Amino acid sequence: MICFIIAMDKEAKPVISAMQRVKERKVGGKRVLTGKLFGRKIALIVCGVGKVNAACGAQIAIDKFKAEKVVNVGVAGGLNKGVAVGEIYEVSHAVQYDFDLVQINGTPIGTLDGCEENYLPLNICGKYPQKRLATGDRFNDSRDDFKLLTKTLDADLRDMEGGAIAQACLNADVKCYSFKIVSDLAGSGSTYEQYRRNLSLCFETLSRELKNIVEITYA
Repeated sequence: MICFIIAMDKEAKPVISAMQRVKERKVGGKRVLTGKLFGRKIALIVCGVGKVNAACGAQIAIDKFKAEKVVNVGVAGGLNKGVAVGEIYEVSHAVQYDFDLVQINGTPIGTLDGCEENYLPLNICGKYPQKRLATGDRFNDSRDDFKLLTKTLDADLRDMEGGAIAQACLNADVKCYSFKIVSDLAGSGSTYEQYRRNLSLCFETLSRELKNIVEITYA
C-alpha cells in the first residue's frame, strides 16, 4: 500500500476530496483515512506540524499499514529564484537544518548521528523539477536561518516535516517520495503573509497534479 503523509488538515483536503470509499479513524492519535484514490488503495495520515509529528506519522504508515511507499505532499517555502510560488517540485534530497552535532562529531550541520553526509536521498520519479529540501522545527523570517539554508546548505526549499519522514523511511528501508508546492519566497515580504495569501493557489496545484503523483509513485 502507498501511504500519504500530510502535515495539516487543510493541506490534506484536496487529497481527501478526490478519495472514494473513505473510512476514517484515529491511529496513535493521528487522523487516518483509507480508501481509493484514482482507483488505487491508499492510506492518508494527517501527521501534524513538525519533525516529531512527521516521524510518528511515517512510523504509523510503516508499522500499521505496512507501507511499501510513503508519499509526502504539502507546501514549502522557496529559498531562491529557481523556484516559483504555486509550482510543484520533487524533493531529491532532504536535510534537517536544526540538527547539530558539529562540536561532538565534527560533522557538517544537519548530519544525523550515524550518517556520513547531511543530505538524505529520496526516491525520484522524474516528473517534476528536482530540488533540495531543508527541514526544521521553525517557521520564521530569520536572516541567520536564511544564511544557513542558502549559503551553508544550498537548499532550494524549506519545510517542517519532509526531512524527518525521509529519515524514518530510510531507517525502515521504505521508499520515500516528496512533492512540495511553493507557498512563499524568501526576500519577498513576510513569510506568513505570503503563506496565507498563496495557500489557495497551492491547493489548486495539488488538486491538478494529484492524479499524476498517484500514477508515477505507483509505477
